[in-house]
Amino acid sequence: VQLVESGGGLVQPGGSLRLSCAASGFPFSSYDMRWYRQAPGKEREYVAEITSTASSHYYRASVKGRFTISRDNAKNTVYLQMNSLTPEDTAVYYCNAYMTTQNQYWGQGTQVTVSS
Repeated sequence: VQLVESGGGLVQPGGSLRLSCAASGFPFSSYDMRWYRQAPGKEREYVAEITSTASSHYYRASVKGRFTISRDNAKNTVYLQMNSLTPEDTAVYYCNAYMTTQNQYWGQGTQVTVSS
């Protein structure tokens, strides 16, 4: 099983980034996909979720209207489009494939830094 995030980097406040997470080794289209993030010295927090069929999307309040989660089941990939970034969005972003608490997978994370 692999979840490989990419697309992180350094961006100025107000800028945009698109994160990708490529999955392999499990039935991707059967899993809900989530993005989490962890800032230095803070707990990991839920950011966004898309259900297996992409019928529903969920966001934490602080990113709603700025971030968009999407998936391509043909490519086994989930995306996180992040717009209007602020320094408070600085964190390591993790991809998570979730079916149950006991049946979930994590990526290694990608760093997003928002700074002028």
